[in-house]
Amino acid sequence: MSEFQKFALVTGAGSGIGRAAAQALMGAGYRVALVGRREQALRETAAADPARALVLPADVSKPAAVTALFERVHAEFGRLDLLFNNAGTGAPAVPIDELSYEQWQAVVDVNLTASFLCAQAAFKLMKTQSPRGGRIINNGSISAHAPRPFSIAYTATKHAITGLTKTLALDGRAHDIACGQLDIGNALTELTQRMTRGVPQANGELAVEPTMDVAHAASAILYMAQLPLEANVQFMTVMATKMPFVGRG
Repeated sequence: MSEFQKFALVTGAGSGIGRAAAQALMGAGYRVALVGRREQALRETAAADPARALVLPADVSKPAAVTALFERVHAEFGRLDLLFNNAGTGAPAVPIDELSYEQWQAVVDVNLTASFLCAQAAFKLMKTQSPRGGRIINNGSISAHAPRPFSIAYTATKHAITGLTKTLALDGRAHDIACGQLDIGNALTELTQRMTRGVPQANGELAVEPTMDVAHAASAILYMAQLPLEANVQFMTVMATKMPFVGRG
């Protein structure tokens, strides 16, 4: 292993922000573990730079799967410099009294529990590796600040991610582990195509919302990742300039 080689793990790497971030990291010289449930999608991400990609299908909401995943990463890479906790999902946009327990739990499992499990495993590795330390970046979303209508599960988990980020940043100080959060608004991916057709607003209307190229989210991740461990972006928001966030509601 070259002393200049950097190693990253990206969850939800099979599409959207995860794919863009993983490919940006590979382009910057990182070797990247691509993690997600769909192996074929991960292989499509890896095709951008197969020599720097390690395809690792896994359900990161399951403790045993995360343990096995990080054991494999340690065996393959020897260390981990960056974890991007990106895997996420949503629930149907329905009033709270129409949301099932199963729908709620599925969002909590992927958005919050998976981020905790991966951060826990990364923390354990980063505090004991040599050189010590590393960086964790959590995907918080604009919904970590302001909800959309009928988004109780997604919004609650994204607010919780902010608490996870702050606590990891605090507890990581003693071990040279930095933790920050990127809150992304309306990056154009498969999941946000609906923005271009119209989405519910706080006043009950449907409105088309501006979007931005997902590459801008990837470049923000890359900036945060490449800082020395003596510096940290605690929170960053990157969003479509004209989307209804400031003044939402």
